[in-house]
Amino acid sequence: MNLIGFALLAVGAIIGAFLRYVMVASPRTLAGMPVNVLAVNVAGSFVLGLFSVLAVALNLDSNYTLFVATGFCGAFTTMSSFALETSNLMDSNRYILVALNIIANVGLSLGAVLGGKAVGNEVMERIVR
Repeated sequence: MNLIGFALLAVGAIIGAFLRYVMVASPRTLAGMPVNVLAVNVAGSFVLGLFSVLAVALNLDSNYTLFVATGFCGAFTTMSSFALETSNLMDSNRYILVALNIIANVGLSLGAVLGGKAVGNEVMERIVR
């Protein structure tokens, strides 16, 4: 990795980490289930899905991947916080919320990646026309 790549990775990570902090600073719940980390993971998954299509279609330099995918999305999304929240729900014997949290984070994040890819494909199709 060259100096420019390192700088792009670092800047992407700083932006991603800052936005994650802002989004989870005031914990919110929906019927007892934490939703801040869910929102971060779904949004980051959508961005990564969209970027994955655009990067290939536009033949983007790998520095863009360092900035967006590895730096921004890597620092923005958070598997460890998802795991901690799920563990905390388990500790309080809220097993229905445990299952819902796992299904929501994994399912909606996967759906967001697929949605992002679909948007990326549509954008590229309209550009090519």
